Amino acid sequence: MDGAIDQRLGVALATEDAEAEVPPLKRNRRGGFVRFAAIGALLIVFVVFAIAAPGFLTRGNLTNVVEQSTVLALLAFGMSIVIIGGGGDVIRGGIDLSLGANLGLCAAVFTVAVNAGLGDATATVLTFAAGASVGLVNAFAVVGLGILPLLATLAVMNICAGLELVLTQNTVLTANSPLLAYIAGATPLGFSLTDWTFLGTALLLLVVVHATPWGLRLQAVGGSVQAARSAGLRVPLYLALSYVSAGLLVALAAIVQAARLSGSSPGSGDILLSVVLTSLMSAVFSRRLLPSIGGTILSVLFIGCLINGFQLLNVSSYWVNGVQGVLILLVVAVRSVSRRSGEV
Repeated sequence: MDGAIDQRLGVALATEDAEAEVPPLKRNRRGGFVRFAAIGALLIVFVVFAIAAPGFLTRGNLTNVVEQSTVLALLAFGMSIVIIGGGGDVIRGGIDLSLGANLGLCAAVFTVAVNAGLGDATATVLTFAAGASVGLVNAFAVVGLGILPLLATLAVMNICAGLELVLTQNTVLTANSPLLAYIAGATPLGFSLTDWTFLGTALLLLVVVHATPWGLRLQAVGGSVQAARSAGLRVPLYLALSYVSAGLLVALAAIVQAARLSGSSPGSGDILLSVVLTSLMSAVFSRRLLPSIGGTILSVLFIGCLINGFQLLNVSSYWVNGVQGVLILLVVAVRSVSRRSGEV
């Protein structure tokens, strides 16, 4: 059954590519040039900070970059999965603007549960249930009701932000538990557990999204809904699972953040700009100018080095936000020009 679906999917995608008359060699050359330029920019940023920022290349600082980027990476992985399944169109394609607010809500759920004496296991289950529930709401709005993902997830973002305020009364909540202490203090093989969370999740998603039938079919759905339907794929199910997967990754990120902050702090939604940038920028690290988990990893490291380097140089964080805004414009412009040229 699965083999027949994959065979029909390959035929449908090949037919659509032929009808679109997209020159693969020309498209790959354009994508290869953009990817080369993006990797070059990453290397330039790395070299500039290595020269100008004291201590940038030390082992402690580099591991700190990874540790500080873990929450961003987990959210960006979720966003990338949604974009992969929904297509790369920024307006009509897959996007989840509720990730930042969902992070704050999940962190609040974990903190409140721990403070209520429910224990780490129960608090963890409730946190993942909260993250998955937000994903289900997004899926229902986008898949069930047919609302544009941009609008649907924007509405859910406000719902999550409101629920977080209800739980926390807009105050910082502290929490202490064995799980949080272990995450914050454990250093297997000389690296923090947060670093290993980044690495482990990245490797797992590389396999799941790019080397399993589920991941390849999710990419097919994002590449062409019509071809996926012609091949017999249950498109609504794959789209719904992309939002639920993002919600589960948010829950994991919330527990990591609760360990780093020793509780829950309002304002988690501020990370949304970095998440959007990281996920969109993952496309420029791909030869086909499409989002990928590998591209997301490089994007996270790019943003992490940028933020860390600015901190070491005592540059105001306002400049970071400005640079991120410019990068978003550049990435969207590159993809828009490529689409208008019919090369992606």
